[in-house]
Amino acid sequence: MKLETLPSAPVQPTVSKKRWRAPVIGVVVLALGAGGWYAMQSQQKAPAAAAAKPGEEGKVAEYELSKGDVVGVEARALSQNLPLSGSLIPLAQATVKSKVSGVVLDAELREGTSVAAGQVLARLDQADLAARVAQQQAMLDEANARLALATKNSQNSQALLSQKYISQQAHDTTQNAVDLARASVKAAQAQLQMARIALNDTVIRAPMAGVISRRHVQAGEKLSPDMPVFTIVDLRQMTLEAQVPASEIPRVKIGQDVQFKVDGFAGRSFAGKVARINPSAETGSRAMLVYISVNNADRALSGGMFAKGQLTTHKSAVRPLVPVAALRKDKDADVVYKIEGGKVVLQPVKLGMRNDDEGLVEVTDGLSGGASLLIGKLEGVKPGTKVRMAGAAVAPVAESANVAKKG
Repeated sequence: MKLETLPSAPVQPTVSKKRWRAPVIGVVVLALGAGGWYAMQSQQKAPAAAAAKPGEEGKVAEYELSKGDVVGVEARALSQNLPLSGSLIPLAQATVKSKVSGVVLDAELREGTSVAAGQVLARLDQADLAARVAQQQAMLDEANARLALATKNSQNSQALLSQKYISQQAHDTTQNAVDLARASVKAAQAQLQMARIALNDTVIRAPMAGVISRRHVQAGEKLSPDMPVFTIVDLRQMTLEAQVPASEIPRVKIGQDVQFKVDGFAGRSFAGKVARINPSAETGSRAMLVYISVNNADRALSGGMFAKGQLTTHKSAVRPLVPVAALRKDKDADVVYKIEGGKVVLQPVKLGMRNDDEGLVEVTDGLSGGASLLIGKLEGVKPGTKVRMAGAAVAPVAESANVAKKG
């Protein structure tokens, strides 16, 4: 029996694991990328689908406004102010000086003591001046005696002249003696009056009502004429001396109102009026002094205090005011966006006085008090857009202007 060897089967090539992994990974990556793209597209369409209700496609959306987006128009006067600062000094103050020489016997009053006009401040020793008064009185008595004698001689001379016992010249001599005696009496009276005045001047009195700001002498000191004794200030009327740049002086007028504050009175504002303007600029500063009269009936203010405030140079009538941030331009015309009936309405306006410090402008035509305006610029909001408030009250015009300035 013949055995035949069958041919062996062809060897099949072995597929490597590494060769099939790459296509599989690529397919997975493509599948994941497609799923991510689909998810992103779904998220972007979700808000639009949620915002639009069935049957309202193509309509204008309704915007919700917050308190800071809307301002209420307020009607009041607007002013333009000029900042200033300076020191307060009493309008009336006096340094009391001694008129005569003498030793101080009494000077008990101290700084801060209120005094009335005519009140005794100090007393000087009167011994020397009292003796002088007595001396002048004696000289006056002597002059009166001489006048009496001369008068009597003149009467006798007149009688003798009428009987022609003496000449006219002799009579004229006796009459001249009378005239000289009468002049001596007047001179003695004047000297006596001066001595009495000097004696009275040993009592030093307050020339006005006020408060003692400084005492210059002590008891026992000797004074000479014109030496200072006390300084008195009247705090009922004060003067604020403020420096104003020369370039701003044309805006300053007598009678303009001034509001200012003083350190230590944080919650209180003081008022005054321009009383005088110095015609000359201060050396080296090119500023001019403006004197502001301040009523200080309660004597809260004191001399030397530093004040800082503002002078009202112009004041408008009572008109609607809007924040500068609420103004817009439409073909070179000034307009505002007014909220009326739940919609934004374009409203042309005519502007007047402007105060950049407060961020407000006066409206002379086109707007009335109480209107609600859109402040700032909101993307997508234009005339005709529907809006509604988020339940917050409309902000006052001053508050909105301050917020806009800070922003």
